[in-house]
Amino acid sequence: MEQKLYAKIFKWCSWALLIASVIILIIAWMGGFKDSGVNLLLYWAYIMVGVTIAAVVLVGLYISATTNPKSLIKTGIVIVGAAVLCLLAYLLAKGNPAMGLTTEQPSVGTLKLTDTVLNLTYILGVAAIVAIVFGEIFSSIRSKKA
Repeated sequence: MEQKLYAKIFKWCSWALLIASVIILIIAWMGGFKDSGVNLLLYWAYIMVGVTIAAVVLVGLYISATTNPKSLIKTGIVIVGAAVLCLLAYLLAKGNPAMGLTTEQPSVGTLKLTDTVLNLTYILGVAAIVAIVFGEIFSSIRSKKA
């Protein structure tokens, strides 16, 4: 019964977000995709990403809390680790002015945020490569022992 209710809520929310997205797309299209239309689409994309991340986290926390309350400790550790990683990337970001830009420079805050996202991309990319390499090494060692 509860699962059917969740499926119904998910279905209606999906339809509502799809309809809102189509309306926003039509508004931007009717405006000729000028600055305000593009900004509207970008802000809507930010909202959709935020809603998605929040939904995944909240639903994951709810499922963890109902099925295995002790797993919330691991979830908390992961969230704190992600926050520390973001803080580290922010502290490493220099926010230097964009080189070769012929128009007006973005604000210092925008430059710092851009550098933070780039640092996060670098850190996570290297971590992914290291995880793949060590995962293959460990799996080959385990397969030889067995």
